[in-house]
Amino acid sequence: MADYTELAKDIVEHVGGKENVKSVRHCITRLRFQLKDEGKADTEYLKKRDGVVTVVQAGGQYQVVIGNHVPDVYDAVLKQGVAGVGSVDVDEGDDVANGNLFNRFVDLMSGLFQPFLGALAAAGILKGIVAILGAVGGENIAASGLYILLNAAGDAFFQYLPFALAITAAGKFKMNQFTAMAVTGALLYPGIGEQIVEGTNFLGLPFALPQAGSYYQTVIPIILAVWVASKVEKWTKSWMPTVMKLFGVPLMTILLAVPLTFIVVGPVSNMLSDLLSGAFNALYNFNPIIFGVVLGASWQVLVMFGMHWAIVPMMINQIATQGFSAFFSPAVLPNFTQTGAVGAIMMKTKEDKTKQLAGPAFVSSLFGVTEPAIYGLTLPMRKPFIISCIAGSIQGGYVGWAGAKMFNMGGLGIFAYPSYVNPQNGDFSGVIHMLIGTAIAIVVSFVLTYFFGVTEIFGGNKTEAATSEATITEATVTPVASQLKQEIIAAPLSGQVVALKDVPDQVFASEAMGKGIAILPNKGEVVSPVNGVVTTIFPTGHAVGITSDSGAEILIHVGMDTVQLDGKGFRAHVQNNDRVQAGQKLIDFDIPTIEAAGLPIITPVIITNTNNYTDVISTQEAEVTAGDYLIDAII
Repeated sequence: MADYTELAKDIVEHVGGKENVKSVRHCITRLRFQLKDEGKADTEYLKKRDGVVTVVQAGGQYQVVIGNHVPDVYDAVLKQGVAGVGSVDVDEGDDVANGNLFNRFVDLMSGLFQPFLGALAAAGILKGIVAILGAVGGENIAASGLYILLNAAGDAFFQYLPFALAITAAGKFKMNQFTAMAVTGALLYPGIGEQIVEGTNFLGLPFALPQAGSYYQTVIPIILAVWVASKVEKWTKSWMPTVMKLFGVPLMTILLAVPLTFIVVGPVSNMLSDLLSGAFNALYNFNPIIFGVVLGASWQVLVMFGMHWAIVPMMINQIATQGFSAFFSPAVLPNFTQTGAVGAIMMKTKEDKTKQLAGPAFVSSLFGVTEPAIYGLTLPMRKPFIISCIAGSIQGGYVGWAGAKMFNMGGLGIFAYPSYVNPQNGDFSGVIHMLIGTAIAIVVSFVLTYFFGVTEIFGGNKTEAATSEATITEATVTPVASQLKQEIIAAPLSGQVVALKDVPDQVFASEAMGKGIAILPNKGEVVSPVNGVVTTIFPTGHAVGITSDSGAEILIHVGMDTVQLDGKGFRAHVQNNDRVQAGQKLIDFDIPTIEAAGLPIITPVIITNTNNYTDVISTQEAEVTAGDYLIDAII
């Protein structure tokens, strides 16, 4: 066995020394450190150090990716006087966010929105199409079946966005998804807005809905509700008898979490809205330019927290009483700051997935739908979101100075301009000022983002690399492969084939662990892809490493972060050093158990000693059955 003493010493030294380590554990490929201060770790050194694949900072853990021999390195690390807690990760290590409050918030929000960004972007485009139809077709089109169905298709996802958030938040906070949906459903219950009136109380405690009158299309209140529910669920599980947990845990969770949310979130939201209304009104009366700067800069943040309803009623009241409002104008154009930022990202990024998200996000932002842009791109990149707020402040200052007046409640995005035509005399000056404000918003955010804001989100999957790989087909490979020594790796699972770059884990997607392919399994069974020896079978059964008779080192990792399940839903049929034949069963796993925990079931199949091969070529088939051709490892 290789001696990893020097590597272990170096790792411990460059994570800040053993005094900086609270504890360390390991999974199938990574040392997972809990550090007292991650700022003391020399991440760049460790990333470049021989023997270390890369470093990942996530979930409050400082993860040093080693590879299949991580158990040996772990043992060597313990000999340096570091406190080890074993090979199985536990939940508390994954719940702790990393970094300052802003970084924690960004990581939380982007993590919650990433799973459904595609659907969100598609719905945003549909809303834009509906807006165009309404503008072109007038009143007649609104009664047509085409308009009605497209409007429902585009608006429904945003209307019931809280349900999607309930599912992803349940996974993040580690609670039952269906219980989270039950809590969320209570907040969205039809007609509850009419039933709750002033003076309504719960066991003597007053409560109220937010000023919007409902929790539809809200974000932060739903996340808070699920977070509260997760704490209640965890507490209930700690004392409830096992025989009652099936129905008792969700019952207690719903009974406690729903009232807590209504009693706390609604009133607190109303209180903050009242404070904001007073503050913004005083600022507007003091100086419209300063007011415009502040409102333009903060509008997107206010919308995220549902606090924008502190401004909207004042605008509606002004239009109703005096026929116009300049109060709201600085808040009309911040969506175009997202247009500029996303345009810059789309032009400069080299990540395939980022480009795929940027196109729909760009289009929907033109129509005032910015959720795909914010939650999918600018907020995860951080700087573009900050830049968009800066651009929002500049356009807000200009619009506030110009005194652009809104004469009626109009559309969003490019359909907002007609609201600035004076119906009394046809004065068009307000539209001109808003167009200038739009140009400011787009140009400032585009330029600053292009030069200072574009970073990687998905680990640097380059378009050029993807393009060159895409040109490799089985037809072009076969003649070359026939002239070279090669090893065929069979599919260890049945399911849909997924490119490695699309795996939702930076270490796998960036090929830091080696080249390979991923499978989205439709059956919970892993079989050996080769004749060889089991070199690593993790105690939790979620991953296995095999060395083939020809020397290929193969890692099969079932799902993402499935180490958190602590073996639940997994059953290993082999042990370390067992000899296996191709097609022999290695692992059984329960797909519903993994999905219920909110974890992806996508399974990478990696050749970890890729550097020993001239090339590693994967199948071009969309689906495979266990035993089918999957990978060619060419020497």
